[in-house]
Amino acid sequence: MTRAWIWPILLVLCGSAVATGLTFSGSPSAAAAFLLVFVLLAGVNSPLIFPESIGEQEAQRRSAVDGRPVVFWRPGCMYCLRLRIRLGRSAHQLHWVDIWRDPAGAAAVRAVNDGNETVPTVVVAGKPHTNPDPEWVRERLSPSA
Repeated sequence: MTRAWIWPILLVLCGSAVATGLTFSGSPSAAAAFLLVFVLLAGVNSPLIFPESIGEQEAQRRSAVDGRPVVFWRPGCMYCLRLRIRLGRSAHQLHWVDIWRDPAGAAAVRAVNDGNETVPTVVVAGKPHTNPDPEWVRERLSPSA
């Protein structure tokens, strides 16, 4: 779990250090703006922007019941972030698996991506798709979801 927070914490710490330097050099407004940018970047790269992550086995079970796609992702991945943002509210209809929190999820991703943890990997009807277009994923959502 701590692995998912390393990047956001580093962003906040670096932004704080630079903002402190700017404050001491007499630019408090620039320091505040700089810190705000780094805090926003940290928030976007944190697990908070994504729907609640579940385990790989639970996601596969739920997907078999309701037919919704399973998305394997990890914090800090810009392609995962792109998918999440472009899906908008539809993102909550998917089953999200954080591969940094779930070793079985990471193993499932490696199994379909030649041993690499390439994300986002979206599984639709049992077939994996690596880094698909967000519009394509949206089309695969069941109408009843």
